[in-house]
Amino acid sequence: MTAELSSVAARATLHAKRTTYQDILRSTMIIGGASALNVAIGMVRTKVMAVLLGPAGFGLMGVYTSIADLARSVAEMGINSSGVRQIAEAVGSGDANRIARTIYVLRRTAIGLGIISALLLVLFARPISNLTFGTDAHAGAVALLSMATFVRLVSDGQGALLQGMRRIADLARVGVLGALFGTAASIPIVYYLREDGVVPALVAIAAVSGLTSWWYTRKVRLTPCAAMTAKQVTQEASSLLKLGFAFMASGLLATGAAYVVRLIVIRQSGLEAAGLYQAAWALGGLYVGFILQAMGTDFYPRLVGVITDAPHANRLVNEQAQVSLLLAGPGVIATLTFASLVIALFYTREFVAAIGALRWICLGMALRVISWPMGYILVAKNWRLLFMATEVAWTVVNIGLSWACIRSFGLTGAGVAFAGSYVFHCVMVYCLVRRANGFRWTPANRLTGLLFICAIGTVFCAFETLPPLWATAVGVVALTAGSAYSMWMLLVLVPPDLLPRPIRRLRGNMQ
Repeated sequence: MTAELSSVAARATLHAKRTTYQDILRSTMIIGGASALNVAIGMVRTKVMAVLLGPAGFGLMGVYTSIADLARSVAEMGINSSGVRQIAEAVGSGDANRIARTIYVLRRTAIGLGIISALLLVLFARPISNLTFGTDAHAGAVALLSMATFVRLVSDGQGALLQGMRRIADLARVGVLGALFGTAASIPIVYYLREDGVVPALVAIAAVSGLTSWWYTRKVRLTPCAAMTAKQVTQEASSLLKLGFAFMASGLLATGAAYVVRLIVIRQSGLEAAGLYQAAWALGGLYVGFILQAMGTDFYPRLVGVITDAPHANRLVNEQAQVSLLLAGPGVIATLTFASLVIALFYTREFVAAIGALRWICLGMALRVISWPMGYILVAKNWRLLFMATEVAWTVVNIGLSWACIRSFGLTGAGVAFAGSYVFHCVMVYCLVRRANGFRWTPANRLTGLLFICAIGTVFCAFETLPPLWATAVGVVALTAGSAYSMWMLLVLVPPDLLPRPIRRLRGNMQ
């Protein structure tokens, strides 16, 4: 009888694992596919912007984007992330009225904070311009960015609704259509106005994205919200904002760090170097961004639902990390191997100096894939102070390393600092979740992580020490081996009924 019960339990665990892998791969395919389309669209937009603006103008666009991100992070108070958590909890409760109340308050809070963010940017436009550029000549453009931050904040509230209710397909459509229409709207503006059109183009992109998210959120059928008093709305909003403060602090630290690093680059090497760094940063996170976006979109709400069960939550994190490593590893190796080709494809020959920083950023992105799934444990458990402490520590290390490395190695030093900061982040987060939640890496994850770190390190060192042709050969070999390993492992993990028939036959032959 005991043996039979053990067998049933083992089958149930295996079924749960396969179901989890199915969910992970499904969300990754949907969000990743949408991200790939976004990249294809963004590739066209980036190429055109790089040709029209050149490195200096492209650097200017990167700085304006950082200012808008920073203003949004300050005013948003983390309600996009806290809203996802609150809605996911409400959906899990099955209480339709609770869901309606949460969404009602979220929407109105987003609008109110959007107005505040716009006013702050207008009021502080002159000091921001002086701090960033050393002159107030850009104050008008900074003030105009207030329109973009308002729309993006309201749009983030709408996105939190879709994500909290796990409407993954709608989120994917919003991203693709927003990118497509945003590109169509922004390119003509920059074409006719050149550098003067950078900020209007950013406003147009935000406006189109906001309209797209509004179109899909209005399709969500909800139970009408019961009348709420001002006191009830205030209480609900207070709960949302308290939860969101840690997320706001994290977002503020991340965007603030990005802003400070760009300032250091500008001060040490000029605006053109900032454009090169922006190009390296965008390409370094290009492929890995697919996996991280899918992780945040679907994995986070699922983890919230099981976080009170530590073994279940730890298993979920390990499974997410395993799939993420298998998907991200070959992409990182490919970017390292074909960095010069990627730079030429996305930008122009003027951007070739960004290759050194790009390769170091790729190393940091590989480590980010390892650390982020663990970090979600702190977020899902709502350990606000501990989560904020990790973000502050990473920010201090990142900025400190950036200052030292950029002074010593120039533009490449910014990439060195990013990679070094994520070595620190991986070790710090693992120690915390191991002690606080009993988290351990599975043997399969330790093996996968070790294999890909060794492969990525080998390719990186090859380009630092060997002639380009030999280094490329090393990269191609590592890419082939890594891709074969990932494919084999995914064929083992994915339920057979999800695979196309030819791949099912291949899997049968392999077994």
